[in-house]
Amino acid sequence: MSLIVILNLVVFAGLILMLAKFSTKDVKLSRKVFMGLIVGVIFGFALQVLYGTGSETIAGTLEWTNVVANGYIRLLYMIIMPLILVSMIASVVRIDEVASLGKIGGMVVGVLVFTTMISSLVAIGVTDIFGLTAEGLVGGARELARASVLEGRMGTVSDLSVASMIVSFIPRNIFADLAGARPLSIISVVVFAILFGVAALQAMKENPEHQKSFLHFVEVAQAIIMRLVKMIMAFTPYGVMALMTKVVASSSLADILNLGKFIIASYVAIAIMFMVHGGLLSLTGFNPKKFFSGVFPVLAFAFTSRSSAACIPLNVEAQTQKLGVPKSIANIAASFGATIGQNGCAGIYPTMLAVMVAPTVGIAIDFQFLATLVMIVTISSFGVAGVGGGATFAALIVLPAMGLPVEIVALLISIEPLIDMARTALNVNGSMTAGVITSRFIKVAETSGVEQPAE
Repeated sequence: MSLIVILNLVVFAGLILMLAKFSTKDVKLSRKVFMGLIVGVIFGFALQVLYGTGSETIAGTLEWTNVVANGYIRLLYMIIMPLILVSMIASVVRIDEVASLGKIGGMVVGVLVFTTMISSLVAIGVTDIFGLTAEGLVGGARELARASVLEGRMGTVSDLSVASMIVSFIPRNIFADLAGARPLSIISVVVFAILFGVAALQAMKENPEHQKSFLHFVEVAQAIIMRLVKMIMAFTPYGVMALMTKVVASSSLADILNLGKFIIASYVAIAIMFMVHGGLLSLTGFNPKKFFSGVFPVLAFAFTSRSSAACIPLNVEAQTQKLGVPKSIANIAASFGATIGQNGCAGIYPTMLAVMVAPTVGIAIDFQFLATLVMIVTISSFGVAGVGGGATFAALIVLPAMGLPVEIVALLISIEPLIDMARTALNVNGSMTAGVITSRFIKVAETSGVEQPAE
C-alpha cells in the first residue's frame, strides 16, 4: 500500500468520524443520509480530479473504502431473508380473514404492474422526443467482451415463458431459496411464508389453545428481527458515503459525455415516473410531499446501492413508521416490489432499448409494434431480480421476444451504473407507492393494530 493511498484512507476515516459526530446530535436519519451522500460525492470527485479515472491510487483507495460500502450491503443482505420470512408470517397471521390477504396481494401486484405499463409508455414518448437511436454505437474491447457474456446468459432467459416463470415462483427447496440460490428466491420465500401463515391460521382455528403461544412466538421473533434491522440502519449514512465515493471516483467522464443524451433521456423518463407516482398518491388523498419527505433515506440508499432487495428493510420501516402503512401491507409491497413490476429496470430500460434498436434492423415502429412491446414489457416485469443487473435480465427477455438483437445491452455497459442508480430508486419508490395506495383502499384488521404515521 502506497503512502498516497494511506493518506487518502486517513481522510476517509476522518470523514467517517465527522459523520459519526454529526450523528450523535438529534438529527433525522434523512439528513444524516443526505450528508453522507454529499460527502461521498465530494470525496469521490476529489479522488478523480487528483489521480484520474482508473489510476492505481484510486483502485487502492477504493479497495479499502469498499470494506465499508460492501460490508454495509452484506449486512442488509444478511437480514433480508429472515426479515421477509418472519414479517410475512406475522403479517398473515394478524389478518383476520384469508380473503383479505388475497385482496392485499392482488392490489399490490396490480399497482406495480399498472405503473410498469405506464413507465413503458413514458419510455416510448421520451425516446421519441430525444430522437434516440442505436445507430453509430460502436463497442470497444470491454463492450465486445460483455457481449460475449450476454450471449451465453441470453440462452438461460430467452426460452423463459410466462407459464414457466409463474412455476418458478413456487419454491422447490425453501432452504436453498432462504440462502438466495436463485434470482427469484425472494418471491419464493414470500410464497412459502404466505402459505405457512395461512396454514398457521387454519391450525389455530382447529386448535385455539395453540393460538396464544404461536402468536407470542411470532411477536417475539419479529421484535428481535426489527431490533436487528434498526441496529443495521444506524450504519446507513456511512454505507451511503462509501458507496457514493466508489460511484463517483470510478465513473469515466468520457463515457458519460459520449452517451450523455441517453443518460439525460433516461433520467427524464425516471423523473416523469416519480411525478406519476406522486399523482397517483394525490388521487388517493395522500400528500405527495409528505410521502417523498418520509421515503428520502430509502431512495438515497437505493440510489447508491443499486439493489431493490437490499432496500427491503428500509422500505418496510419507512412505510410503517413514516407513511402509516400496516405491517401486513408494507411487507407484501416491499417484498413483491423487489421482484415484480419494477418501473425503472423492467419498464423504462428495456422499452427504450427496443425502440432504439428496432429501426437499425429494419423494423417499423408502428402501433402494432408499440402495443406488443408494452404488453411484453408488462408481462416480463414479473420476476425481475431485485439486485444490480435486474435491468439487463429484463432486456434479455424483452429484446429477443421482439425479435431484436441484444448487443446494445453490452454497448451501454460504460454508463450502466450511473443510470441504474436512478432506476433502482424508482423501483423502490414504486413498491412504497403500491403499499400506500393499497392501504388507502383496503382496511386491514390486525391483532397488533396499525402503526400511525410518525410526526
